[in-house]
Amino acid sequence: MTVLATLPAAAGSALAADIEARYSITLAGLSIGKASLSAQLNGSGYVLNVSSALTGIVGAVSQGRGAATARGNVSGANVLTNGFSLSATNGKDTRKIQIAAASGSVRNVTIDPPFVVRPDDSTRIPLRESHKVGVLDPVSALIMPVRSGNPMDKANCDRRLPVFDGNQRFDVVLSYAGTRQVRSEDGYSGPVLICKARYIPVAGHRPDRRVTKFMAENRNMDAWLAPVNGGKTLIPYRISVKTMIGTTVIEAETFRPN
Repeated sequence: MTVLATLPAAAGSALAADIEARYSITLAGLSIGKASLSAQLNGSGYVLNVSSALTGIVGAVSQGRGAATARGNVSGANVLTNGFSLSATNGKDTRKIQIAAASGSVRNVTIDPPFVVRPDDSTRIPLRESHKVGVLDPVSALIMPVRSGNPMDKANCDRRLPVFDGNQRFDVVLSYAGTRQVRSEDGYSGPVLICKARYIPVAGHRPDRRVTKFMAENRNMDAWLAPVNGGKTLIPYRISVKTMIGTTVIEAETFRPN
């Protein structure tokens, strides 16, 4: 899963916090991995680090793990990526993706090794330069400045996140679904904002692929957003996505908001 999340009240000096979270990953109810997130929010700037690793039988077979870093700035109602790097491996092969960007505009993309050219690549919706302007990388999409004084206000779910992952451009559209109380094993206990999510492919995808159609029609995705940085910012506490082989859930075990 390309993980996932944009954005009025947290500008400039409103950002000043260090955040740590550790997550469990399950598929169809079975534990398959762990993930972690750390964030430094300093002034209007941010640095986010995320990592994940498969565990148990799945991890023994695939040895899958990855780590990504993103940095950028928050300006008014916008999160502006200034760069993204990802390294992922299955135990045998490793791929690195780097996106050079400035204020949300992509300058260069490096993918090493490049993705294999497939016979049906001619059906891809072409990526244009306009698709790389005003975008979020997949990690920067996890930062959501609060739009009103109340982080649980339903208006904070009304977002359309323009994401570019180096290969595809897509939107994640969030809408309000409610609130609930959570209690992590270590750290945060309190309310979370529940947002339904939709995947909208824009460019770089092959529209006839079964997985693309499945995800575009998927109505079983949501994100639970918890307040951090004194209630001025939201980040995911839990993400649930129905896939073609079962529902994947990434949920916080440890969640330290600052």
